[in-house]
Formats: sequence, structure tokens, C-alpha cells
Amino acid sequence: MAKLTQEMKDMIATQQCFIGTADVDGMPNVAPKRSTRVLTDDSLIFTEGTGGTTYANIKRGSKVAVAVVNREILNGYRFIGNPTLHDSGELYEQAVAMSTKMGLPKPKAVVVIQISEIHSLKPGPMAGKKIS
Repeated sequence: MAKLTQEMKDMIATQQCFIGTADVDGMPNVAPKRSTRVLTDDSLIFTEGTGGTTYANIKRGSKVAVAVVNREILNGYRFIGNPTLHDSGELYEQAVAMSTKMGLPKPKAVVVIQISEIHSLKPGPMAGKKIS
């Protein structure tokens, strides 16, 4: 599995992440998920609040791409991985508590993404290249 660096973790914590999925016909979907955060050195997590297209695509088996870019420093990353939905258990209950504290509705689920590849989104010769 690919491992996150501290620079990657900091960027995820401070910049908007976008989640990419595809439906069974290959139609792409990209959605901002402001709840995206680091779970472990090789996994990300986000709270699925709406149960919309991203959620439906993941339920149907889509892999996930997460893109994060810091425009100020012209750097970014794409994380590819396999998602797992959790609609009960400790991770889900933590998400429910966080949503409640923020005055948001109870989430449909939390999504854990086990990162299998990391690509550079930095402009230049490494743009789009696999780095881990």
C-alpha cells in the first residue's frame, strides 16, 4: 500500500478534496467532500452526508480517486484506492457525533479509502505520474 507523507497529510487537512467515482457505465462523477481527512498513513476517510451519486457509485463497486491541490504553492496529489462503506460501528458513530456537533444531519455512512496509488499533480514533468 502507498503511504502518505506529512506534506500530503497537511495538504489534505488544509485544502478542499474532490472525490472521483464512476457508475457502472463508466460515467465519471466528481464531488467536493470537505469532510475528507487522514485516517491512517495509508487510508483516508470522509463522511457521506447526502447519499447522492458518489455514495451510489461506491455502493456499486466504484474505485475512488481523491484529488487535492494547493494553488498557492502549485502542488497537489491524486490518491487512488478501494473504498469501504461503514454505516455502523465506531468510525460511523464518531462521524455521527461530529455531524451532530456541527449541526448537520446524521450521515448516511463514512467511507474509508485504502490508498493503493499516489500520483503527483504538480505542474511540470512529474504531472500525473505515479509517485507511490
